[in-house]
Amino acid sequence: MSGQAAALAFDLGAGSGRAIVGRLDKQQERLTVEEIHRFSNDPVKAGNYLHWDILRLLHEIKQGILKSKHLEIELESMGIDSWAVDFGLLSRSGELLGNPYHYRDHQTDGIMEEVAGRVGKNEIFARTGLQFLPFNTIYQLYALKKRSSPLLEKAAALLMIPDLLRYFLTGEMITEYTNATTTQLWNPTTGSWDTELMERLDLSVNLLLPPVAAGSKAGSLSKDVSQELGIDSIPIIAVGEHDTASAVAAVPATEEKFAYLISGTWSLMGTELSSPVLNDQALAWNFTNEGGVYGTNRLLKNIMGLWLIQECKRTWDKEGKDLSFEKLVELAKEADPFQSFIDPDHPSFLNPDHMPDQIRQFCRDTGQYVPQTEGEIARIIFESLALKYRTILEQIEQLSAHSFKNLYMVGGGIQNQLLCQFTANAVRREVLAGPVEASALGNLVVQYISLGHIADLKQARRIIRTSFPARIYRPVDTEIWLKAYEAFQRIITL
Repeated sequence: MSGQAAALAFDLGAGSGRAIVGRLDKQQERLTVEEIHRFSNDPVKAGNYLHWDILRLLHEIKQGILKSKHLEIELESMGIDSWAVDFGLLSRSGELLGNPYHYRDHQTDGIMEEVAGRVGKNEIFARTGLQFLPFNTIYQLYALKKRSSPLLEKAAALLMIPDLLRYFLTGEMITEYTNATTTQLWNPTTGSWDTELMERLDLSVNLLLPPVAAGSKAGSLSKDVSQELGIDSIPIIAVGEHDTASAVAAVPATEEKFAYLISGTWSLMGTELSSPVLNDQALAWNFTNEGGVYGTNRLLKNIMGLWLIQECKRTWDKEGKDLSFEKLVELAKEADPFQSFIDPDHPSFLNPDHMPDQIRQFCRDTGQYVPQTEGEIARIIFESLALKYRTILEQIEQLSAHSFKNLYMVGGGIQNQLLCQFTANAVRREVLAGPVEASALGNLVVQYISLGHIADLKQARRIIRTSFPARIYRPVDTEIWLKAYEAFQRIITL
């Protein structure tokens, strides 16, 4: 190995996006990254519906490509990852039919229960292995069908968000596998779209394209886009386009079997397996089985995550309170511990109008102390998340029949050192925190594997481990946290 290889990763989250250039020193097996562009990703409410501003995202991606021109490097490829479940519909002529709906839009209220009543929850899980979440792609499509949306009548193809943005850049319609598996329309047993399930729900099977594996080459910047940006065409790799798939690819594990926690707007906690777990216990605990990169499967659970504190901050910002996330962490440190608990996954926290009031109401309804200050609310969120992580980790160990000596924690949430320490205390084992930009790094290493610069996922994780050393958090006050866990369990089972 010799020389340096440069690639560009676009990592789109539910609140912001970033363009990151990776430089791989092939001889030293070292990877460095540079953020060259960051932008907000704000939903837009139009009429009764909440949408993604997809054309703004396309514009920002182009700005990121333009900024890469000034780095005096030759990009060998680029890739895009994003959140799951959401999609755009294209006409027969290839035009986008309206802005994609946001997964927190209320159009799917009650739809999951209606579909389960029509097909049966057990059968849906047996067919798809996916966690029941009200915004899954299957329920969004059914909601459109139920209200006779003209979009479905005109649609010829469905593309997930990264597929759609890549289509705008290349002109090629290609669906990527890891994101396809998040739709609750994919059958992991047959390894194909579940056309029978779609037909039973009167959903058109013709909308779905056969997916390609993560790491596949998926076209290049079109001539029109290259001319617009004044840049040579760049190959685009269909990376693990679900950001969770990319993040898991970047977990710097040394073990073959490991537990991970991806901390961001959502918390994703799971393990990597060779095959899905489709038993009754996985269904009862509402776990999900999603496709990973290079033949792996991800057994995991979606947890509400830092959305709780993000929404509190958004509310306090509107009220004129100048509270940074760093300040909120400091206020949480000063608040008394274990005053009250919330279940982070309670449906009332999915998209409330006023998150702080919703947290107070939950405490009131469960007979607990009602928090008054911003610091008390922040501490309740961080403690409850950490305790929820213990619940889920123990369930993962039971479902996978494997005990984990530590927990790998990656993603932007690890910048909250208080949450990392709380997590170690709650799960009663070491937390290895890092890297922060896990999704972007996973995006990059899949590109490098596709380009032939990295041999496989094992080498990729070794490079990430040496390039971005983890910070270790060791559990303290474990007996106090054990008593808190017992109290937490009583509250979430009320």
